[in-house]
Amino acid sequence: MTDPQPTESTILVIGASLAGLRAAEEIRHEGHGGPVIVVGDEQHAPYDRPPLSKQFLAGTWDVERIHHHAPDRLDTLGLEFRLGRRATSLDTDARTVTFDDGTELHYDGLVVATGARARRLPGTGGIPGVWTLRTLDDCLGVRAGLESAGEGARVVVIGAGFIGSEVAATCHGLGARVTMVEALPTPLGRVLGDAMGEVCAGLHRDNGVELLTGVGVERLSSHPGGPTPVVVHLMDGNSLDADLVVVGVGVEPAVDWLEDSGVTLENGVVCDQSLFAHDRVVAAGDVARWMYPATGELSRVEHWTNAAEGGAAAARNLLAGSAGSQPYDPIPFFWSDQYSTKIQMIGVPGPGDEVVVVGGSVDERKLVALYRRGDRLRAVLAFSQPRQLMSYRPLLVAGASFDEALASARS
Repeated sequence: MTDPQPTESTILVIGASLAGLRAAEEIRHEGHGGPVIVVGDEQHAPYDRPPLSKQFLAGTWDVERIHHHAPDRLDTLGLEFRLGRRATSLDTDARTVTFDDGTELHYDGLVVATGARARRLPGTGGIPGVWTLRTLDDCLGVRAGLESAGEGARVVVIGAGFIGSEVAATCHGLGARVTMVEALPTPLGRVLGDAMGEVCAGLHRDNGVELLTGVGVERLSSHPGGPTPVVVHLMDGNSLDADLVVVGVGVEPAVDWLEDSGVTLENGVVCDQSLFAHDRVVAAGDVARWMYPATGELSRVEHWTNAAEGGAAAARNLLAGSAGSQPYDPIPFFWSDQYSTKIQMIGVPGPGDEVVVVGGSVDERKLVALYRRGDRLRAVLAFSQPRQLMSYRPLLVAGASFDEALASARS
């Protein structure tokens, strides 16, 4: 059991991205008067990640626009930021966190919001022109590579998940010749199901992006004297020349610093329904794997809205203590902008769900689809139908049956 936080206690937030910032803001909004220290491993002030694969990569937004708040707005919250420091260990008995510069900070309450790191392909370190896209510095590097290669740059995107798909769409819009390589038979099949994954595949092909599915990458090689600086060698024996390669093969929770801390680690920081991971310790955002009340299963959600809502919920529960905490039971929501299409989903789809299109047209890439598990509505997906999508949210909140959802679709 964790006791409520005294008004003047010291709260330490590890992670200066969205979840950490929302937690720090909520701590102040709840009237906490003690020190709130936010530590981040990047030198940049907190910024928004979704534009990195879209507007910022395209050059239509500048750095100031992706920051969560102007500096004077952050100043009014009375937060202490310590940027460019990476947490290396946690001692839950002494209630201290040690950092890579050798310093140590004591806490009365701790928010773990270290997020996730982009997975890298083995053997690609040090090959010029090969990038992941997770941080602001990553995005600046990709932008510089595109500018250096010029019009018609040959770009290979490895992985057709949401980040890979958005990068492919943005680079295509900038005039690059884009090839996307996906090891699975269908893009986003594990998230959206095969039928809706095929709609995503059609979207790329409609817009002139070459999509190769069902083929993995064997290795990448540097080829400075060749027609392009990078060669992507595929498992089927073919190869692709590239001026630039962006690897989008998922992320992994940033939890290495929590080993031997007493916090349970299993595909993230394992938390209870109220996001408590240990006495006086909560977690939020991409790093948190909590007991999701709606399903009774441990879940880790890598979406913007979960980081924002989870950061605030974790902060409130930390201040209230275990006895006064509330279960974190959100309706997950995410979106992805690709070409001129907005893909949105609410709810928690599963790989075995039945998918029923109830509005629009698959051929036109403009539709609404319902996801059924057993007799319940589990999720709703929309392609460029935002108003129709959100009309189903009350049904998900109420735990509606699938028949009720179908009746609503037909009304």
